[in-house]
Amino acid sequence: MQLLVNIDVPDFEAGRRFYTEALGLTEGRRFGEGGVELLGGSSAIYLLVKPSGSQATANGAVRDYGRHWTPVHLDLVVDDLDAALVRARAAGAVLERGPVDAAWGRIAGLADPFGNGFCLLSFTASGYDAVATP
Repeated sequence: MQLLVNIDVPDFEAGRRFYTEALGLTEGRRFGEGGVELLGGSSAIYLLVKPSGSQATANGAVRDYGRHWTPVHLDLVVDDLDAALVRARAAGAVLERGPVDAAWGRIAGLADPFGNGFCLLSFTASGYDAVATP
């Protein structure tokens, strides 16, 4: 199975600029004025331009780019959490929580300028093995 990560944004240039500056991703293929493939992570991220208020689901829900919560979100693993936080905030991310220390490493919760939540993580040498159970 291949994992595709799609992030809806209301503004192509603002989305492209945020994700390249905040996360250090690079542009891959462009899909007209409606999308761009961003490379540099373990999976490509596809930014897709979808206007605010456009239909999001078959049940009639519409896109709203105010801050929203979803149980599915991105956890982005970085080597230097403090440096990644500086870069993300300079690009327009909002720090919502942390950074917090854990047995497996450190985590900070943020939101992008489009209301999407994401976490930045850095692992200790043992990572999740520090809390794994048999």
